[in-house]
Amino acid sequence: MTKTIATLIAGLFATAAFAQTPAPAAAPVPAAKAEAKVVKAEAKETKEVAKADAKETKEVAKADAKEHKEVAKAEAKETKAAANAKEEVAGAKADAKVEKAKAHAKAEKSKEKAHAKEAKPADKSAAAPAATTVAAAAPAAK
Repeated sequence: MTKTIATLIAGLFATAAFAQTPAPAAAPVPAAKAEAKVVKAEAKETKEVAKADAKETKEVAKADAKEHKEVAKAEAKETKAAANAKEEVAGAKADAKVEKAKAHAKAEKSKEKAHAKEAKPADKSAAAPAATTVAAAAPAAK
């Protein structure tokens, strides 16, 4: 039994000696520092990714705004061109109406002239035989 007690006491001393060794306790400290560095690097990387995403989002928004502005400008240009085309068509129609009215007026004038010419020769032909009869009658009376 003394041997057993002596072995137990020696085991306790040995365990106590190994438990107080500072070397294994020093290893977790650098691991904590390394872990802190990893966490810090991950935070930095996350921050850079967020910054890059924000920059990309800003560029996309800027490009979209520019595209919308160009589309609006093109639509305004098309609308203006359509309005000008409608205005030109209206002007052409008005010009056509004026030309048509002038043509009708000219046709009426030429019709009136034609009727006047027709009426004049009829008057002359009726007047000419009467003049010849008077002229013919005058020599016979002598």
